[in-house]
Amino acid sequence: MVLGDSLAAGYGLANADGFVPRLEAALRAEGYDVLVIGAGVSGDTSAGGLARLPWLLSAPAQEQPDAVMVELGGNDGLRGLDPQAMERNLDAILTLLADRNLPAMLAGMKAPPNLGADYGRSFAAVFPRLADKHDVPLYDFFLEGVAADPALNQADGIHPNAAGVQVIVRLILPATKAFLDSVKASTAAAGR
Repeated sequence: MVLGDSLAAGYGLANADGFVPRLEAALRAEGYDVLVIGAGVSGDTSAGGLARLPWLLSAPAQEQPDAVMVELGGNDGLRGLDPQAMERNLDAILTLLADRNLPAMLAGMKAPPNLGADYGRSFAAVFPRLADKHDVPLYDFFLEGVAADPALNQADGIHPNAAGVQVIVRLILPATKAFLDSVKASTAAAGR
C-alpha cells in the first residue's frame, strides 16, 4: 500500500499514468507478483494520512497490505506547517504500522525553497531521523530527478506529468525492490 497525497494519487493524470499503477507495472516487469494498493488522497497532510490510517487498516484481512510505503509531507511543506508536528504525525503512522506488524518504507520530501533555508533543513531532517528511530528504509526524496524540471511536471510546477512519474518510478524502483525483498525474507524467516 502507498499511503500518500496527490503524488501517490496521480493528481492530474490518467489512471494508468499515476505512480501506483506505474510502480506496480515496473515491479511486475521485474518478476514481483504484487498488487500495489493506492491510498493517496490529494491535499492530504501528514495529519490527514494519520487520521485515515486506522480506517485503511480496518479493511477485511484479504484486503490488508503486507507492507506500506509512506509518502506524506509534501503538503505540510507547501503549507509551511511546523516540521515538528509533521514529525509527530509520521512517527505515529510508523508506530501504528509497527504495532500491526506491517513493514514500512518512508519516502522523504523536501520543503519548497521559498520557505527559507532554516525551515528546509528542519523539514528535511525529519525523514532520516524517523527512519533511524523506526529502523525502516528511507528513500531520501520522492521527487528526485523530477522536482523543478518543467519538462517533467504539469503546468502547476508541483505535480509530475506522465514522463515525470516514469522517472520517479525508475529511481525509486531499486529501493522498493530491496524493501520488498527484505519483507519477503523476514516473512520466510518467521515461517509465515
